Amino acid sequence: MNAEKESAFAGKRVLVTGGLGFIGGRLSQRLVSLGANVVVADALIPEHGGHLRNLRRAARRVQIERADVRDRATMAELVRGQDFLFNLAGQTSHMDSMTDPETDLEINARSQLSILEACRRHNPQVRVVFASTRQIYGRPDYLPVDEKHPLRPVDVNGINKLAGENYHLLYDDVHGIRSTVLRLTNTIGPGMRIKDARQTFVGVWIRRVLEGEPFEVWGGAQLRDFTFVDDAVEAFLRAATRREAEGAVYNLGGPPPMTLLALAELLVELNGGGSFVVKRFPAARRKIDIGDFFADAGLIERELGWRARTSVRTALAKTLAYYRKELGHYV
Repeated sequence: MNAEKESAFAGKRVLVTGGLGFIGGRLSQRLVSLGANVVVADALIPEHGGHLRNLRRAARRVQIERADVRDRATMAELVRGQDFLFNLAGQTSHMDSMTDPETDLEINARSQLSILEACRRHNPQVRVVFASTRQIYGRPDYLPVDEKHPLRPVDVNGINKLAGENYHLLYDDVHGIRSTVLRLTNTIGPGMRIKDARQTFVGVWIRRVLEGEPFEVWGGAQLRDFTFVDDAVEAFLRAATRREAEGAVYNLGGPPPMTLLALAELLVELNGGGSFVVKRFPAARRKIDIGDFFADAGLIERELGWRARTSVRTALAKTLAYYRKELGHYV
């Protein structure tokens, strides 16, 4: 598969929106290693996940554009001539989407429509992969959750991400803008946001345990699955290069699910020390909590041959090792 990817991306022009973010930065570096000519578009909004350190290994080999996906004229220019578009720009905080729903709407829905319109008008041949989220499912009716599960978002973020997802599928079906949707679960790894919980609670845990401070576990019995960032990147690459993925929606999932309490205990063990406090779930967040969730990733395994290969233990160990060196840059 590696040789296939090299031939698919070598010399190709690739645009990565949100390319200084956690997953976008890792993806951009991988694309550079495959010989692609990469343009990264990122607004570096402080409340979001963009960080120049996420691209440090490939910064000199990537064209970085400080651009906001809400800027229609700029995005139209950036889309021109690209062979691939990995569309990862987004507002990820569930709580922020509830306190500032208009911004979430602009970034996660309206801007996605604008990007696709730019593709339709200026580059209808571009191949698109869109980063969606498991949040669109809401509270599961059954586990594991497959792609046939009802879609019932419990917050504004989920509603807007679902709209963005549907725009991509519509433009694939009606306008021939070949698109694939990946519904990501809890992605962890080097480069994840750790200064707060806007991206994932695991980042806050890692920061606190490395700083020698106790972290909070809300509830603890909830089941979750976790995908290592390099495994997620592999899914994006496969989705972009396989014809059967055009117009398709796939769940990403991690290794076997574990409780948040078990995850906290594992983190302390791997760090060689640390502590946490178990607390009741805050009332404000309980209203948009989805309870137990883990995904059925069987469809992407059957059709694209992808599966998560990195254990949670290995993923956490690699993340801790990264932030022992990089913590000061991210907080």
